[in-house]
Amino acid sequence: MKIILLSALLWTISGQLSAQKIPVNKYGLAVLSTRQQYDQLVKADSNQLLVDLEKYIPGIKKDVRYATTNNFTKQQLYTRTDIYLRLPAAKALKAVQEALRKKGYGLLIYDAYRPYHVTETMFKIVPNDLYAADPRKGSGHNRGVAIDLSMINLKTNKPVAMPTDFDDFTTKAHENYTPPDPAIAANRKLLRDTMKQHGFKGSSTEWWHFYLPDYKKYPLMDIFF
Repeated sequence: MKIILLSALLWTISGQLSAQKIPVNKYGLAVLSTRQQYDQLVKADSNQLLVDLEKYIPGIKKDVRYATTNNFTKQQLYTRTDIYLRLPAAKALKAVQEALRKKGYGLLIYDAYRPYHVTETMFKIVPNDLYAADPRKGSGHNRGVAIDLSMINLKTNKPVAMPTDFDDFTTKAHENYTPPDPAIAANRKLLRDTMKQHGFKGSSTEWWHFYLPDYKKYPLMDIFF
């Protein structure tokens, strides 16, 4: 029954995109590129709505590195620091924030929805799909259901220690790396376990990256909000 419903939903979204006559890019991918296309999609399916996380999740913090030059590209890729996710992902993240709050922690967001052309820029600089999404496939970030994050300690309001900094492309950022400090390992485990408990799947090469497994239900987009 679940397979039938999922197939029907995917067919519906495919039909919506086809009805809008979204042109495909050079890789054969349909990418929404106008606000009108997005509005039509949301009108047909409210779960496609992109939610402002700062308004939706009380107490959430952010450090949007791509709005600065303090990132692996050394370029300012965003002109704003707004953070958005599709409604189902935002709901799940809100539950994560509440679960962590009870343990004295909160979420620190590095990146959420990311316009498709930014993914193209990133891959030109780091053409390795272990660390940067291949634009021939697109990213969960482009679909609005992937998130890069860490945690803060609510008593100090400072980020907790993790195996590496954000966007560290070494094996120390990998899931199977064993930090020498048990406290760091515990921080990483708490974040990963809590995210998984609320429906997210983690990356094997980036401790900070999580996404909804049903990401294909959400079209790629190249729109700034």
